[in-house]
Amino acid sequence: MTKTVNHWIGGRTVEGASGTYGPVTDPATGEVTTKVAFASVEEVDAAVATAKEAFAGWGQSSLAQRTSILFRFRALLDAHRDEIAALITAEHGKVHSDALGEVARGLEIVDLACGITVQLKGELSTQVASRVDVAAIRQPLGVVAGITPFNFPAMVPMWMFPIAIACGNTFVLKPSEKDPSASVRLAELLAEAGLPDGVFNVVHGDKVAVDRLLEHPDVKAVSFVGSTPIARYIHATASAHGKRVQALGGAKNHMLVLPDADLDAAADAAVSAAYGSAGERCMAISAVVAVGAIGDELVDRIRERAEKIKIGPGDDPASEMGPLITKAHRDKVASYVTGAAAEGCEVVLDGTGYTVDGYDNGHWIGISLLDKVPTTAKAYQDEIFGPVLCVLRAETYEEALDLINASPFGNGTAIFTRDGGAARRFQLEVEAGMVGVNVPIPVPVGYHSFGGWKDSLFGDHHIYGNDGTHFYTRGKVVTTRWPDPADAPAGVDLGFPRHS
Repeated sequence: MTKTVNHWIGGRTVEGASGTYGPVTDPATGEVTTKVAFASVEEVDAAVATAKEAFAGWGQSSLAQRTSILFRFRALLDAHRDEIAALITAEHGKVHSDALGEVARGLEIVDLACGITVQLKGELSTQVASRVDVAAIRQPLGVVAGITPFNFPAMVPMWMFPIAIACGNTFVLKPSEKDPSASVRLAELLAEAGLPDGVFNVVHGDKVAVDRLLEHPDVKAVSFVGSTPIARYIHATASAHGKRVQALGGAKNHMLVLPDADLDAAADAAVSAAYGSAGERCMAISAVVAVGAIGDELVDRIRERAEKIKIGPGDDPASEMGPLITKAHRDKVASYVTGAAAEGCEVVLDGTGYTVDGYDNGHWIGISLLDKVPTTAKAYQDEIFGPVLCVLRAETYEEALDLINASPFGNGTAIFTRDGGAARRFQLEVEAGMVGVNVPIPVPVGYHSFGGWKDSLFGDHHIYGNDGTHFYTRGKVVTTRWPDPADAPAGVDLGFPRHS
């Protein structure tokens, strides 16, 4: 029987009223297992109105109240991590260990939100003039919205809402319609933790719901993670309606391998970073740049490791990589490989014909490895978002750096080398927001902010960390002068000696 995922508004499940639903498939079987309600403009308005009403109380709540609820939520999230991971696997397809890792990374941000009291401390200067003090404080914005992608249906929302609500805002989440169940389960756990009704709401849908959030006058800020074209649209549209925006876009993350690198370590890193979570992550390494004569040996070592990856259903403990999210996405990813040779690439591994016995209709694709890829090839220029790794060759460090910096994306990058001086130059000279040194996927821990440069980020703020706190609050400066109590009016005795 197909289940239905409905909205979560005002602390309870609200059945969809638009009459429009979207299908949710099990990527391993291709079967439609769930239908998800798509919100109308009126339903989005109802969620925002509920959040606005809740802000009147939540925005004035004490820090102790907020953090105590978040501590309880953290405990519940930890206790239910296997259940949430299973929901992710059922709708996204990633293997259970990857799904558990996603929940763990989301927990990091909940930890940060539990300690929000430190981030929200203000500043005070006393006696800037005679009996004049100046204080800087931060206050919540009001109703804020998050629009999140399919590839991390639990983690990316948790990059947003724990900090937002810890800062005193109320939240409306529009998750991906491809795997919506995890977000509703998070909402239920928040309610169980004691979060007041209306502080966290979930509306499902498509462009209708997104556009209404972008233009709604009561939504003060919008957070987004997704592709670059949509990030650009989100930023332009929400900004035009006077909203604060952080919109994280796509990526083409490069891994530079110098001739002195430990090639076994580099090959291990390239395989895990390129093919983990089936390559469906914005921090995947999708381009390796080999410098000098090491290219052939590096490609051989990558191929040897890639061929051993076990591909199968995400709920099979033996599986190391699962299917892609939809058949359409699977076919798009495959097109980059089938067209690669004609664009000058050497196809070392072609995974486009991969199948899994007993799962004939699953969205399967195997590991693909392309070598000697020209920068003109579509497989290099586009964010593929699948298990396809491109290897490019460069004669020198300078040539490799110029190649990387010429990319329109600037999300994450990495260098593999034993030379500290080379690593230091790279981290200063490369044009990317996150850099790894012998670390292939340099996703910052929760108390540092995540975000790229160039076409990988639109807006002034990175996500979570200190930037997250600043994004979800606005500064206010208060200048105060109090008369000396010795100057109190006649007849008022405060016990201070009078000035003569």
